[in-house]
Amino acid sequence: MQQPVIVLVRPQLGENIGKAARAMLNFGLTELRLVAPRDGWPNPDAGPAASGADDVLAEAQVFGTLADAVADCTTIYATTVRKRGVTKPVLTPEAAAREVHASAGRSAYVFGPERSGLETDDVTLAHKIVTVPINPEFASLNLAQAVILLAYEWSKGVALASPPEVPLDPPAPHGELEEFIGHLVRDLDRSGYFFPPERREMTLRTLRTALTKTGWSYNDIRMMHGIVTALGRTPRPR
Repeated sequence: MQQPVIVLVRPQLGENIGKAARAMLNFGLTELRLVAPRDGWPNPDAGPAASGADDVLAEAQVFGTLADAVADCTTIYATTVRKRGVTKPVLTPEAAAREVHASAGRSAYVFGPERSGLETDDVTLAHKIVTVPINPEFASLNLAQAVILLAYEWSKGVALASPPEVPLDPPAPHGELEEFIGHLVRDLDRSGYFFPPERREMTLRTLRTALTKTGWSYNDIRMMHGIVTALGRTPRPR
C-alpha cells in the first residue's frame, strides 16, 4: 500500500518540521518533502522536536517548487481552511483518506507555511482541497496538528499496533456486595447517619440503588470494606 507523501511548502521553523515528522511517524507515514524551507535544510531545531522520528527527517527531500515536489504524484490534496476563489472538490480528512487508499498512484497531502497557509497558486496546482471541520470562531491549527489529523485518518485503513487490552476484573458475586452493604449500614447506624428515623428505609433504598449500579469486582469490595473499617476506627496519634 502506497503511503501519501507529506509536503510542507515553505515551512518557517525547523521545530515545526520536526513536530510534523513526529506526527507522521505516529501514524505510519515516513515520506516527507520540503519545498523551499525558509531557514534551509537540514535545520538543527528539527531533530529535538521530532522526538525520535529521526529517520523521517534524514530521508526528507528538498525541492525548489511545489510542482517539482509532487511531480510523481497522481492526486494532490491541498490542505486549507480558507476559501480562495478556486473551484475544486472539497473533502474532509476522512473522505480524502478513503480516496488515497483506493488510488493506485501516489498521493500527496500539501501543507502551507505556518503563518499564512497555502497561497492561491499552491491551491490551484492541487486536484482537491481538504478542509478540517473546525470551530469557525477559532479556525487556527498549527502545522503539526494539521498533519496529525490527516495522518490519523489515513492510518485507519492500515494495521497499526493498538494499545494492549487489559481485561477488567469480573464482577463479584452479589453475596459479596450484600456483605459490604451490611457492613456499611451497620457503621452508618452506629454513627447516627439515618436521621430522622422514619426516613431510614427510603435512604437505605437510595443507597442500595447507587451501590448496585457499579459492577464492583471482588477487589473493589475488599477495598471498600477496608475504607469503611478505617473510618470507624479511633484515629491513631501522630
